[in-house]
Amino acid sequence: MFNLAELLRQHEGKTLEFKRDLSSPDKVMRTLVAFANGAGGVLLIGVLDGSRKVIGVPDIAKTEEQLASFISDRIEPRLVPEIHIIPFRKTHVLAVELFPSPSRPHYVKAVGYPAGVYVRVGSTNRQADAAAVAELQRVVRGRSYDEEPLPELNSEAIDFRAASECFASIRRLRKKDLRTLHLLAPHQKREVPTVGGIVLFGTERLKQFPEAWLRAGCFEGVDKSVILDSANLTSYPVLAVEEAIRFVQRNTRRALEVKGVRHREVWEFPVVALREAITNAFVHADYAQRGSPIRLAIFRDRIEIENPGNLPPGLTVEDIRRGVSKLRNRVIGRVFHELGLIEQWGSGIQRMTAACRAAGLPEPELEEIGSSFRVTFRRERVAKPERDKLDTAIVEFLRRKPGASTSQIAAAIKRTTRATQTRLKRLVELGQLVAIGSSTQDPRKVYHLKQGV
Repeated sequence: MFNLAELLRQHEGKTLEFKRDLSSPDKVMRTLVAFANGAGGVLLIGVLDGSRKVIGVPDIAKTEEQLASFISDRIEPRLVPEIHIIPFRKTHVLAVELFPSPSRPHYVKAVGYPAGVYVRVGSTNRQADAAAVAELQRVVRGRSYDEEPLPELNSEAIDFRAASECFASIRRLRKKDLRTLHLLAPHQKREVPTVGGIVLFGTERLKQFPEAWLRAGCFEGVDKSVILDSANLTSYPVLAVEEAIRFVQRNTRRALEVKGVRHREVWEFPVVALREAITNAFVHADYAQRGSPIRLAIFRDRIEIENPGNLPPGLTVEDIRRGVSKLRNRVIGRVFHELGLIEQWGSGIQRMTAACRAAGLPEPELEEIGSSFRVTFRRERVAKPERDKLDTAIVEFLRRKPGASTSQIAAAIKRTTRATQTRLKRLVELGQLVAIGSSTQDPRKVYHLKQGV
């Protein structure tokens, strides 16, 4: 049974829409098609969309029969939603519930295929372009875009040396591993690169996929009117992630030289959260889109990381916050996972959220904007950073003995040096400690509390 009161407290969005009546059946059909092609949804008939005031349906039985006829006659392939009659005071509301359809893409018959295919973007229905229609077809086939072979190219289009160098710290890469990783795929008795293979390690990757790079910018204020720094990061994606982190570091840290070559680095944002967001942008970008690369923008009050492509069909922002994951690019995701850039499927958003919360920052904002997906990190601190008992012990020790080394801290908290190093690295990334040394690898570096901790 529907909880009508709960639905009425929500605003229209990706999976919810209100309609006064069936006086505009074409608009209703577009909404139902978009729901079925995406994450499903609920359409309430008898509710004003602006005020969410319930006006009810006068002749509920007739309206239900009329709606069922519209759906049967006007939508292809055949769609069978669940239609519920919900009593409300002295009237009734008609609720149409749709689930993600295995017969996607659906379309409005009067408009035809593929022009009549609609998808849901926010609270609106958008006519699907060719790339969106193709993605819906791939979802039904259980195939991702980056698994598609590129028969016009040969196996030499993959830069094996570059791939080997990226894997060098993990294992020795062999030629046959290119097939195992699906960087190459069989096609008509020969091996050709896949989309993922070219995006990751193509010798002319930007010629085939001109948007497979990251544009970074740092701006003076809260908009893009005055730019302070910029960079076009066109390296292989597995390298560009760290280049993007260094760009953020260059534009958000505050450096203070101490005792000659020694310096201290203060991070305003948790590095682990930024790395997750940038990695996710590369892994989940829609490389079938043209015209827009991945974007990283640093403003006075926030950082935005945006990739082309909405969430994959069938997925909502609420889903990914709960840890539900649908990998848009399986080849790219598999390589990132093997290289340790992705720890566990579906955990990235939760890890970002936990890192921000631990640092006392607002949770990252997640939103679909047009045909893109954006993660926003806000700069204002909303709470004191979270710490467990061991973290608290480290902080209290550094209050008494600022400038302590790793070994001194390890002895104080009764942990091994390696375990202590892991703790200290995390606290530095969360912005609670400051490491002072000649480099990040300096074994003699010492630690201080960040000002205000």
